[in-house]
Amino acid sequence: MVENKHKTIPIFVPHWGCPGSCIFCDQKRITGQREEMTPERAAAIIKDALQYRRPGEHWEIGFFGGSFTGIPIQQQEALLKVAQEAVQAGKVEGIRLSTRPDYINSEVLTRLMRFGVSTVELGAQSMDDEVLLTCQRGHTAYQTVCAAQMIQECGLNLGLQMMVGLPGDTPEITMKTAQAFAEMHPACVRIYPTLVIRGTGLSNLYRAGSYTPLTLEKAVEQCSRLYRFFTENKIEVIRMGLLQMNAKDVLAGPCHPAFGEMVLSAACYEQLAEKMRNFLGKQVRIHVNPRYVSVLHGQKKVNIKRLISYFQLHGIQIVQDPNLTWGEFEILEL
Repeated sequence: MVENKHKTIPIFVPHWGCPGSCIFCDQKRITGQREEMTPERAAAIIKDALQYRRPGEHWEIGFFGGSFTGIPIQQQEALLKVAQEAVQAGKVEGIRLSTRPDYINSEVLTRLMRFGVSTVELGAQSMDDEVLLTCQRGHTAYQTVCAAQMIQECGLNLGLQMMVGLPGDTPEITMKTAQAFAEMHPACVRIYPTLVIRGTGLSNLYRAGSYTPLTLEKAVEQCSRLYRFFTENKIEVIRMGLLQMNAKDVLAGPCHPAFGEMVLSAACYEQLAEKMRNFLGKQVRIHVNPRYVSVLHGQKKVNIKRLISYFQLHGIQIVQDPNLTWGEFEILEL
């Protein structure tokens, strides 16, 4: 596992460019933003965020929330110009944006390259056409493959976004989506658990008893499996879970402020368990990078407790070792 060193200044343009509402979506509730985005507001957001930049960090400006390449061209260019000026001034290193697979074509990509966009993320969500149809996405898995190929042929970095626990989804379908993602060789992925947001079509299904969201435990388990799959395939996972939402907007589903760290901790436990089989009934010392200690422990030290119980260990000593990289650990018998 590797530490995510990317810093993104998020600029949300909720529902701009979307042809309708997917069954699970209400971008204004998800982003917490009700006002429309203007170039002036975008410039102010960038200026404020850059106060916290530290030397050696890789910063980007990201346009999220809607289907950016579907908004009116004049508005696209006005926002992109603000971001391009920040890149040209050396304040940030890149520009990324998210959009729909069916909103990518040669004209769109030419415009993005003219403004110096470096990464295009596709909201694929699933690579199963039945799931996409149920969710009223309005595009197919094949359109995702075609859009991904066009993006990469232009020399742009490809990002892919997926959701777990969608209506009609299963753990097997989720893994098939992950495998299809890997075959497209993206630079990065985002993994989101499906939440039931008030006022969405999904909330109606939930209230009617036609949809059951994943429990927090199951969502962490599935996302942990996905995280390990992607990292083993050299694909960077840059986010797991939505940004913190207002609890009153979430009707049901695996919503937790530390969801991403819970997934990392679950993945770490699996790695530790694979190695701990050689230390059954022993007392061990685990060397780990100081910044990785909380991930290794898990919430309320759940990983340590599980390891001691399952492998009948006589104790675990944690040693912080700055010479190890983030995500790396070394187990020694005491």
